[in-house]
Amino acid sequence: MKGSDLFIKALESEGVEYIFGIPGEENLDFLNSLKESSIKLILTRHEQGAGFMAATYGRLTGKTGVCLSTLGPGATNLVTAAAYAQLGAMPMLMITGQKPIKESQQASFQIVDVVEMMRPLTKQSHQITSAYKIPALVRDAFRSAEDERPGAVHLELPEDIARENSDARIIPRSNFETPHASENSINAAVEMIESAHHPLILIGAGANRRHTRDALKSLIEKSGIPFFSTQLGKGVVDSRNPLFLGNAALSSGDFIHRAIEESDLIINVGHDVVEKPPFLMESRGGEEPITHKVIHINYITAAVDAVYYPQQGVLGDMANSVERLSDALTPQPHWDFRRFKEVRAHLEKHLSQGITKDKFPIDPRRLVVDLRRAVNERGIIALDNGVYKIWFARNYKSYHPNTVLLDNALATMGAGLPSAIAAKIIYPERQVVAVCGDGGFMMNSQEMETAVRLNLDLVVLVLRDNAYGMIKWKQANMGFDEYALDYGNPDFVLYAESYGAIGHRIETTADLLPTIEQCLASNGVHLIEVPIDYSENDIILNHKIKTESQKI
Repeated sequence: MKGSDLFIKALESEGVEYIFGIPGEENLDFLNSLKESSIKLILTRHEQGAGFMAATYGRLTGKTGVCLSTLGPGATNLVTAAAYAQLGAMPMLMITGQKPIKESQQASFQIVDVVEMMRPLTKQSHQITSAYKIPALVRDAFRSAEDERPGAVHLELPEDIARENSDARIIPRSNFETPHASENSINAAVEMIESAHHPLILIGAGANRRHTRDALKSLIEKSGIPFFSTQLGKGVVDSRNPLFLGNAALSSGDFIHRAIEESDLIINVGHDVVEKPPFLMESRGGEEPITHKVIHINYITAAVDAVYYPQQGVLGDMANSVERLSDALTPQPHWDFRRFKEVRAHLEKHLSQGITKDKFPIDPRRLVVDLRRAVNERGIIALDNGVYKIWFARNYKSYHPNTVLLDNALATMGAGLPSAIAAKIIYPERQVVAVCGDGGFMMNSQEMETAVRLNLDLVVLVLRDNAYGMIKWKQANMGFDEYALDYGNPDFVLYAESYGAIGHRIETTADLLPTIEQCLASNGVHLIEVPIDYSENDIILNHKIKTESQKI
């Protein structure tokens, strides 16, 4: 069998449904083999967008998303997506082409050492040097991408290896079970929890696995212990649960941090250190150290640093660990959650402020609440990166897992639209909305054509403030003069229409909710230009909120 045919057969054996990307001449044998397969090629307009789509596929399904590029500039365009998947723990395989490696006659034209370039950004990166090695390398790439902690892998397929014949056989997927935590670690954790006076559960990104979600819900209901989440843990347990205290959207000073400081034990389920720490085990600047203890429940050990050094680890399959904790734990009469309930009440009161404001351009708080009203329970919003992400992380209620797709790991701009496209491909029956700042949207806006070509029903909100708003805000708050962060924008309605999409412009705040509802109820790709007013950003960071929080 030809090497490229063998490669495609190996991908089919792994259950691959889609390959996102842009082929080049170095991929033509691969492309010809793909044409006869069950796998669908999603042709994109930029390799970065393809990588974001593949990573999002991995995030939503738990299976490895696959993307494709040619050599040289096509491969270098995948670098940001590689980091996005690797830091975000999303299983993804990148396949890149290359000139013939045995008898190349083109000197160094377009030649970059892609394997070494990808090595620091992936779990593994290999050049395929023989068609015979294809089945083993593909099987191991998928194993590595999906093993805890998931991430990005890379395979380079040179032209001559794609043409080379081999009698190698496909290697089937392996069945394995994640080891379970020791009985001693479970018993030690139960003793710590029962001895605590103010225990608190933290839900992080690693807890977003189906069986872990169910086990966590049972633990919370049985124990009555309040919980909060990181940004990437948002939605793992329904935020309408009366024991939910909020999302740790800021590094410090927000309402949730009052609860964290009151806690004497944090039960840390699946927090990933790529996110900003939701709490510090040691205060800085001469302040008294925080005295709470930490139980680290995860698949892997904790990386210890100056602000995170858990006293007890429970290592192994997280669902099993949480189930065993729930079974062994007895709620204690000395547990005291009164202060946590006060925090929740103050936070809910704070979140209700500003949501009825009719001022225009639109207040971010009004944007968040109107979008939440418009999108149904299982609808998905895919956030790009900008200051609005903090508002959504704090204020947007999430009722089901993976219904708020945000990036709090690499935190790259340009991922919102491609992520929404991937979500809609995977879940065509569900509502999907991309929420992008004007800066991030324009970084991959060409994928509008991809969405239109695929006949997707998709809504794209473009928040227009004509500036790199997050950096402009920080520039002002850090005492710098305003400089070099304003820009112009196209007419987004006409821009959408030029791709064959339908454009809408919000001209009064009252128009926002009905326009979103109309677009969600209609077929096709809809872009809504939303003028946004960030003048009240300081409400989420400045002294006012810290002072108000400290009164709790």
